[in-house]
Amino acid sequence: MTITALPISTHPAVEGGLQLEVTKVVPQTNSIVSITLADPSGRILPSYVPGSHLVVQYGDEGVNAYSLTGSGNAPTEYTISVLRVEDGAGGSVAMHRLEVGDRLFVSRPRSAFAPVSTATHNLLIAAGIGITPILSHAQAAADRGTTSSLIYVYRPGAGAHVDEARELLGEALTECADRKTFQHVLSNALTTQSLGTHLYVCGPLAFMDSVLDQARELGWSSARLHSEAFGSAELDAGEPFTVNLARSGVRLEVPAGVSLLETLENAGQRIPNMCRKGICGECILPVLKGTPQHRDLYLSDEEKAANTTMMCCVSRSNDPELELDL
Repeated sequence: MTITALPISTHPAVEGGLQLEVTKVVPQTNSIVSITLADPSGRILPSYVPGSHLVVQYGDEGVNAYSLTGSGNAPTEYTISVLRVEDGAGGSVAMHRLEVGDRLFVSRPRSAFAPVSTATHNLLIAAGIGITPILSHAQAAADRGTTSSLIYVYRPGAGAHVDEARELLGEALTECADRKTFQHVLSNALTTQSLGTHLYVCGPLAFMDSVLDQARELGWSSARLHSEAFGSAELDAGEPFTVNLARSGVRLEVPAGVSLLETLENAGQRIPNMCRKGICGECILPVLKGTPQHRDLYLSDEEKAANTTMMCCVSRSNDPELELDL
C-alpha cells in the first residue's frame, strides 16, 4: 500500500480545517466510490447539520467540495461519495485513487443546504450523485422523528447508496429509472403533500430547475423549496447577461457557457481567484444592482438572500443586467 503524502501547505479553502485519515473506501457503483475519513487519534469530529459538505484538498493546489452523507450528530467519522469525472480538473480521479491510511486536509463542515426545523414532513428528491446530501437529510430527519419520503432517480446499475436508502426509508422510498416514471411520481407527490411539507432537491441544475418550476406552478411557496447543485462541474451553460462595472464605466456581455470571471479577466480586470469552482471565496465581488444567480458553495443562505455579493467564478445573473462595484 502506498500512502499519499500530505501537500506542503494547505489551500486557503481548507485553512483552519482538519487533517483526516482515510479509514474505508467502498465502491458504490462503477463510477462512484464512498470514502470514510476519521481523526488519526480517534477524536470526535465537529458536528454538522444535514446537507453540509467538506472542501477536500487534493495535491498542492486542487480543492473540491463533497457532500456528507451522515446525520452529523457527534460523528466519529465523515463519509463522502465521489463521482469519477474523467474530463474534469482531476479532483475526482485523485479521490478515486485514495487508499486506507492516506491523509487529507479538509475544511470543517459547511452548510449550504440545511433543513428547516419547523417542517412537518420532508419531500426529498435526488438524481444520481445528488443522493449524498439528500441521504444526510433523511438520516437526520429519522433521528429527530420527522417523517420523510424520497424520490430517487438513477440509471440502472448507477445508483449510489441504494441499499442504505431502502433500509432507512422502506416504503417511503420511490426509485425511478426513466423520465416518464419520474414525472408521474413527481406530479403525484407535488399534489398530495400535507401542509408544512418542505421539498429538498439535489442533482444536475436542469433537473432541479424542472422540479422547482413544477412545484411553483402548483402553488408551492419559495420558502418551502430548497436545492443544491453537486458542484460547478455539473452547472449548465446558463443564460447570457450584461454586466455593468460602476466605477470603470465599462459594459460587458457575458455569453452562455462563459463565466463572469472569465469575461472580467478578458476585459483586463484583475480579480483575485483560486479554485474557480465556487468553493474558496477568493473571487467575491460586491453587487450594486440586479439579482445574482448564486451557484457557489461558499456564501451562506443569508448572504445569498441579501444579494449584495457573489462569486464570479460560477455564479451568473437572474436578471438581464447586473451592476458590480468595479
